[in-house]
Amino acid sequence: MADRNVEIFATVLPPLLQALEALAFLARHLHPPDVDEVLEALDKPEEPLRFVKDEVAELPDALAAVRSRLAFAVEATLEAYDGIHAALAGDRDFRAVMRAMRNGLLAQEALYPLAAAFPIVSAFFLPDGLNSDDALAAGAARPAQAGLTGIVRGGEAAAERGGHALYVPETYTPERSYPLVVALHGGSGNGRNFLWSWLRDARAQEAILLAPTAKGGTWALTGDDVDSPNLARLVAEVSATWRVDPSRILLTGLSDGGTFCYVSGLVEGSPFTHLAPVAASFHPMLAEMADASRLGAVPIFITHGGLDWMFPVEVARGARDALKRAGARVTYREIEDLSHTYPREINGEILAWLGTRGAVDA
Repeated sequence: MADRNVEIFATVLPPLLQALEALAFLARHLHPPDVDEVLEALDKPEEPLRFVKDEVAELPDALAAVRSRLAFAVEATLEAYDGIHAALAGDRDFRAVMRAMRNGLLAQEALYPLAAAFPIVSAFFLPDGLNSDDALAAGAARPAQAGLTGIVRGGEAAAERGGHALYVPETYTPERSYPLVVALHGGSGNGRNFLWSWLRDARAQEAILLAPTAKGGTWALTGDDVDSPNLARLVAEVSATWRVDPSRILLTGLSDGGTFCYVSGLVEGSPFTHLAPVAASFHPMLAEMADASRLGAVPIFITHGGLDWMFPVEVARGARDALKRAGARVTYREIEDLSHTYPREINGEILAWLGTRGAVDA
């Protein structure tokens, strides 16, 4: 029976992880005019998984918890592909394609707790180029300590308005201080899903990762700012429980979340030491209205895509120039083939700019 269990894992996990990696590739290259071409290049990566998916049910009741997680991950991954194909075969609703892809993020959420038991899963949750590092994989794959490390907060509560997801590296020790990455989702997203845009790199580089959900339908870009006090509260709560390096508290975000980096990060009293907006909108008044002392003291790392269809790249170039004129220290990265989506490959550079790899001695 044990041999059969091993055979099932060896049969199901590789096509599952390959299908999820293909979804990540599609998400990175998701540009409306090119989506059919990208899908064609991937050549139906879900089909090998569909062929073996029923084998998960053969796992014994002694492995019920693993069986449940694995079965959910398989079904969610296949639902992502089915939803994508249905949306493109119908009225080609691009928003429906993006909604379908979120099932892949839920599959990752279900699968991640298995990383400590399965090296192949642990390697999947490390950045490209680092997932072959045996020492890194072994350290990252330590079992989570309940309530202290791993996905400390997640699930449905993390997607609720004002909620949050939280990841603490399994290698965490209170003898060191750690950088804190606060990652803000885009306008139609939530922290539960956006956590997975950053988890691999936070895990590899030993950073605490906080992914809040906006209190309203999106971040408070107009009207009363109900989100900045909530972010400050969450940063304070995390810092009170885990050892956060006060000189490395990053606020980053995608689209509306990136724009809110400017709104929240450049006001007096903001707890953030670095800002890294991605695919963000910007108005020169944001620089004019910012606290002057913050502008000079807080480094800003701007990332934008040359193919961005929502906020054309000229917006980011204007932000770079306006902020520099106002005295800000700006690093600018323009990615030629990036549309209005998240470029996970930039995370390593952002963390290096933040001043990490890894925790530092306190």
